[in-house]
Amino acid sequence: MSQSDMAERADTSGEPKSLRAVPYRGGGFRPGHWRFVGPLVFAVLLLCWEAGSRSGVISNLVLPAPSEALEALRQLVETGQLWLHLGASLQRLVIGWSLGVTLGVAVGLLVGLLPLARAGLLPLVSALFPIPKIALLPLFVIWFGIGEGSKVATILFGSFFPTVIATYGGVDNVDRTLVRMGQSFGLGWWSIVRKIILPGAMPAILSGCRISASIAIILLVAAEMIGAEYGIGAYVLMAGSLFATDQLLAGVAMLSVLGLVVSWLIGRAERRLLRWRG
Repeated sequence: MSQSDMAERADTSGEPKSLRAVPYRGGGFRPGHWRFVGPLVFAVLLLCWEAGSRSGVISNLVLPAPSEALEALRQLVETGQLWLHLGASLQRLVIGWSLGVTLGVAVGLLVGLLPLARAGLLPLVSALFPIPKIALLPLFVIWFGIGEGSKVATILFGSFFPTVIATYGGVDNVDRTLVRMGQSFGLGWWSIVRKIILPGAMPAILSGCRISASIAIILLVAAEMIGAEYGIGAYVLMAGSLFATDQLLAGVAMLSVLGLVVSWLIGRAERRLLRWRG
């Protein structure tokens, strides 16, 4: 007799049937652990690029080989120019992005939690968000001067609005049943915000931080191209004006590594702050 027949006979006889664990069938939605695939694809692309440059399929005048960009990067390290450019860019990025994210989370929470703040601030955010932030750089130069203030203000302004929208969107998407449950257990307003609203909105907040970090890097390069002695953007602009494509690619590689490091740091923060998701 098959197991299905036995289960049907147990049901019709009224006797309790044995319980068994149902295997979880949602494994396809879990992120895999194929960590070597990404570096492998990247290495294959670099090898094809190097082979194409050495064989003459790819012109070195248009796109130099990765080895030439690596040599330009090595010269930057030996002369000490790498740390000058990288240090200047990191200082602007950290200050501008940190201030923009901090203010963005604070304003986003106000908009999401307080009806009066939403009525007053949300239309303002909606009106200013579509403005290209780099178009405001000349205005920031007039306000804060040609020095660091205008560059930090551009990065701050560009990081602020995505964080605000992501934060109040995350607050809106928190299940209101959980809020009512907290109220039924006698939790106060601040306890509900701290124990229910903030954890529920944290995935959206961190996604906003990731998006704003990418925007901040773009604005950093643009601001440094307009007026800066040191910085990755200034180095890329100088290399492009001299038609030194190997140095230009070295600068682009530095920006790529910078973006990967920022993404890795935010990923670490996500794993730490979102451990409750399992």
